[in-house]
Amino acid sequence: MIESLKKIRQHLLTGVSYAIPFIACGGILIAAAIAFAPMTATGPDFSGSPKLKLMLDVGSAAFSLMLSVLAGFIAYSISGKPGLVPGFVGGFLSGEVKAGFLGALLAGLLAGYLVELIKKVPVSKYLRPIMPILIIPVLASTAIGILMLTLLGSPIAHLMDSSTAMLRSMGTGNSVALGMLLGAMIAFDMGGPINKTAFFFGAAMIREGDFRVMGACAAAICTPPLGLGLATLLRRKLWSEEEREAGLASLAMGMIGITEGAIPFAAADPLRIIPCIVVGSMVASVIAMVGRVGDHAPHGGPIVFPVVDHPLIYAIAISAGSVVTALCVSAVKTFAQSTPATEESQ
Repeated sequence: MIESLKKIRQHLLTGVSYAIPFIACGGILIAAAIAFAPMTATGPDFSGSPKLKLMLDVGSAAFSLMLSVLAGFIAYSISGKPGLVPGFVGGFLSGEVKAGFLGALLAGLLAGYLVELIKKVPVSKYLRPIMPILIIPVLASTAIGILMLTLLGSPIAHLMDSSTAMLRSMGTGNSVALGMLLGAMIAFDMGGPINKTAFFFGAAMIREGDFRVMGACAAAICTPPLGLGLATLLRRKLWSEEEREAGLASLAMGMIGITEGAIPFAAADPLRIIPCIVVGSMVASVIAMVGRVGDHAPHGGPIVFPVVDHPLIYAIAISAGSVVTALCVSAVKTFAQSTPATEESQ
């Protein structure tokens, strides 16, 4: 059972790794276009800026491919090249029926395992050469398409709509709880499936016209790498030369919203580092959520300052989360290094 869950996790991570460049490309282009366009009461005005509108359209195109790529490469991880077509089709239809990233994840998994089942069907040696390039893609794509359009798409879309309605009806107390949950999810696996679940939810809310979830995620996204980088500067003696160099790289990655900058530290000491970065990201996310920070681009970190609502609160959220992370990490590292010395003296 555990081995099967590990394999599913690996398939999901494969799909996410291929989808991230599309998200980053689309998010940065959209953010840049919005940042330089004149702002009106209803949002950015591109009527007098055809080049910025072109940049926005290219970014939107890159971002719109995300669901198809996500599902396609989840299926590819499971069943190889024959899984690409049904996976891409399932991901595309997930967007069409408003099932979002949850639908794309499910479509990718179903497509991959369905192709694996079809591969096991005995066929004539004359059909075998065309199975992976014609028969399997047609059969699997048809089946996945029917499932998404008639059976699975609608319930998942309803779940997404219900989540949106719940978010819009939230008061301050519930916003704190949501902010804590989003911050913890973003930091826990630093770019893994839990992180991406929160991120894709925030991106989906942008399409729904609610930018608060992405604002909370954006503040939490950069907090782990910035906080760990800051920790290596605050108490340099606690860190090796190699770790201090990794801290500088972590700071740079945090500035452009790449949570994965925290991975080298977490991989070396997960039991101490992961709780610290989770706490820091929760602080950043809650401050951003309560302060009604809105992020208009599907990305995070200081790089999106030009396109966030309430940028001062956004800066406070990031700073507070990073400082909390750095102080927590410094405290646990100090305790860990002093404990052996205390035991030896006894």
